[in-house]
Amino acid sequence: MKKIYVALSVLALCFASCKKEVKVEVDPGTVADTVTVVKEEAPEPEMDSIAQQKAWMAYGTPGEAHKMMAEETGSWTNEMTFWHGPDAKPMKATSTAEIKMILGGHYQEMNYKGDMMGMPFEGRSILAFDNTTKEYTSTWIDNMGTGMLVMKGTYDPATKAVNLKGEMVDPIRGKAVPCREVYTIVDAKTRKMEMFDTKNGNEYKSMEIVMKKK
Repeated sequence: MKKIYVALSVLALCFASCKKEVKVEVDPGTVADTVTVVKEEAPEPEMDSIAQQKAWMAYGTPGEAHKMMAEETGSWTNEMTFWHGPDAKPMKATSTAEIKMILGGHYQEMNYKGDMMGMPFEGRSILAFDNTTKEYTSTWIDNMGTGMLVMKGTYDPATKAVNLKGEMVDPIRGKAVPCREVYTIVDAKTRKMEMFDTKNGNEYKSMEIVMKKK
């Protein structure tokens, strides 16, 4: 009987503690006007091993976009036109390009050679298509700079063009400026690449390359 009494006493004390009102004095000057409540996100459910394997297989298997890139494999001659500003006169140059697929057909590599402003010019681009994000990524390096141009975009089947956007460093102004590229599949043996730069907040066409497959 004594044990039951003690147990009931403990439960009564616990209940009283839970119901007891706690008063806290708060200085109104220290209370913020708004209170931000941060909710913890629920963890994403784990995929089973078979689903994970399928996801990686889909990510790493070249698809239709890579087949389209592979169709450009071969030698190309390029007619290049440059504009140094919105009202500048066009400058002409020629070059050649060798295109091939690398790393088991996962990426496209393009190597340019030619002359620009009386100097030998050499450049290289790598083009990737991400099966998961459905996005193209293009990188560019050449022997006339020390940086790398990176652009991303998507393919528009209506215009048969890949539309890319990124930033390029302007060494004269000492900062990165927005740029974009439109790469159009004209026909089986013709490609057109147009580059647009920004100057004083206005976009202008800075380069056009018409590529012909040999």
